[in-house]
Amino acid sequence: MRSFPDGDEVVAEWQPSKEYEAFDGMLSGGIIGTLLDCHCNWSAAWHLMNRAGADKPPCTVTAEYSIRLLRPTPSDRPVRLVARVVESTDDRAVVEGELIAHDKVCATCRGTFVAVKPGHPAYHRW
Repeated sequence: MRSFPDGDEVVAEWQPSKEYEAFDGMLSGGIIGTLLDCHCNWSAAWHLMNRAGADKPPCTVTAEYSIRLLRPTPSDRPVRLVARVVESTDDRAVVEGELIAHDKVCATCRGTFVAVKPGHPAYHRW
């Protein structure tokens, strides 16, 4: 999945395949959580990079996040992910995101993502 800035938001599209379905024609909730975690984390890194005026994003990790599954998510077409930073400091960002299928919000996310420093096990692992 590749995420791209679009104004104050970061957007992505992803095409599900059968292996990611919970049951026929519907995307798994675990996959939905993974997509939103990854997309929101990248949105935080992008924001923190721009806030600091850096030339590359910091390495960020998920400190906490929650997912709300609002309705079944069809897997027959690409899903759209949209995220925006709603709070930030120098080393962390709170991000809200949505997963949209068939023009309906199927899941939402809110998470805190933190820039880590050398010595952290996840430092520049991605």
